[in-house]
Amino acid sequence: MKRINFISKYILSGTLILFATSCKKNFEEYNTSNLAVDINMETTFKHIQMGVYNFSGGGDPNSYQLQQNLNSDCYSGYFMSQINFASGNNNLNYALVSGWNTEPFKVGYLDIMRYVDILKGQAVDTKYPGVWAIAQILKVEGMHRVTDIYGPIPYSKVGPLTDGATGVPYDSQKEVYNSFFADLDAATAALKAFIASGKSLPFDFSKMDLVYGSNKGTEFENWLRFANSLRLRLAIRTAKVDPALAKLQGEKALDPANGGVITDNNQIVKVSVPNGNFSNPLVFISQTWANICIGASIQTYMSGFNDPRIGKYMDKSTDAASNGEYKGIRIGSDVGAFKYEKYSTLNFKDGTPSYTLKTAPVLMTAAEVYFLRSEAALRGWSNTNGTAQALYEQGIQTSFAQWGVSASTYLADATSTPAAYVDPLNAANNAPVPSTITVKWDEGAGNEQKLERIITQKWIANFPEGQEAWSEFRRTGYPKLLPVVKNNSGGSISTTVQIRRLPFSQNEYSTNSTEVQKAVSLLSGPDNGGTRLWWDLDKTNF
Repeated sequence: MKRINFISKYILSGTLILFATSCKKNFEEYNTSNLAVDINMETTFKHIQMGVYNFSGGGDPNSYQLQQNLNSDCYSGYFMSQINFASGNNNLNYALVSGWNTEPFKVGYLDIMRYVDILKGQAVDTKYPGVWAIAQILKVEGMHRVTDIYGPIPYSKVGPLTDGATGVPYDSQKEVYNSFFADLDAATAALKAFIASGKSLPFDFSKMDLVYGSNKGTEFENWLRFANSLRLRLAIRTAKVDPALAKLQGEKALDPANGGVITDNNQIVKVSVPNGNFSNPLVFISQTWANICIGASIQTYMSGFNDPRIGKYMDKSTDAASNGEYKGIRIGSDVGAFKYEKYSTLNFKDGTPSYTLKTAPVLMTAAEVYFLRSEAALRGWSNTNGTAQALYEQGIQTSFAQWGVSASTYLADATSTPAAYVDPLNAANNAPVPSTITVKWDEGAGNEQKLERIITQKWIANFPEGQEAWSEFRRTGYPKLLPVVKNNSGGSISTTVQIRRLPFSQNEYSTNSTEVQKAVSLLSGPDNGGTRLWWDLDKTNF
């Protein structure tokens, strides 16, 4: 099928010209100077890694704030802002701000797809197939987050900026996922071949590898584990809508002959923060801007479970009415004029802080992979190498080890449930216990309750990675999150069902209108926040 250029106006305004000349310049340097190639590859490869969780621009983290923090980080139940953005009508009470909703789309194409294509322009795909394989893995990691926000996106027909096409077709989300699996097939095959060859690269790859660069000698094996773990994540995502596809891809990911999955905290996928003006954008927004606090949902679950990770995740409230407790803000609350600014924040103050401006953002934990395997075992898939219970408990233990706390009594707790939410500043925000789920595994429970247990603990372990948490909440209905207090969507988004997606970029309506209108027809409803995605079925049964 013909590949068509991605040419939305915000890319064309300056970026296209820069990109076209940059590709030519880099290609010439590639052919004349190995040193120049290594420098260009290093810069480009780092940019892709830092674009997934976008801090690739350095300094001002405004892009990440709109890409994720004021959307999925809050929809996941992890965070809520104490700032009265847009005079109180914004994404946090479902009055979706069109300018905010463009950013995840823009980041996917400007900071990931475009830079992957720059690598191809440097002939990395033919000269260094092992490095190109990792770029493909990163592309899938970055772009699955984009499709999981909007649904249909341009993917298979996005190509080099050369043929002057004027429209970019969207793929259905099912087609996008199939392309992801195909890309992972190619990437894992190339990585396995490179590892088996025993060859080394003519440059120091660790200098550009912000994830596994410190693991010299095993970095390519770790990237292969990540590729398989990512395939497992995407397979699980399709488990309800296409069980046969999910099983096929999940068992392929788990087949030990394919290189294995992440099993150890030393294999966590985290993007180290380079020196210079770069910083962890979530920490920056929390600490420097004081724009985000902890959400009520994560606080009520961790408080109710007496979870010892709570002090690693968040600081205690310093508001006098909170009595020194952990206290999150309920999403959709009327935050007024800074009245909630002393509620719990990300832990950058209390004790020995877990988060600093140089803390590496985490894209996938070892604990998440154990929980994925637990669900796979629950669904009867092969190659899980453990029962649903054993893998569930290993996921908890692995997360506790990651944070340096003990899980011994936690695993045996069959009585503690999430706590009710009490807001000492406004009783109208109070909410009852969101769920009666407990921690201890119950083999006699039905599959639905077992699934709730697995997803609830995966959600806690994945903190603070809100994009994956929001996606899994939409897929499964778990954990049971506190709904918005105030819903300003005008009826387009259900308060109880909660937000399911973001509308397509308004810039795309202006510059790629015909194709966006076609993309809307690929949705299950109108282009608003209440329409479910392909994998998000209108049912909660297992």
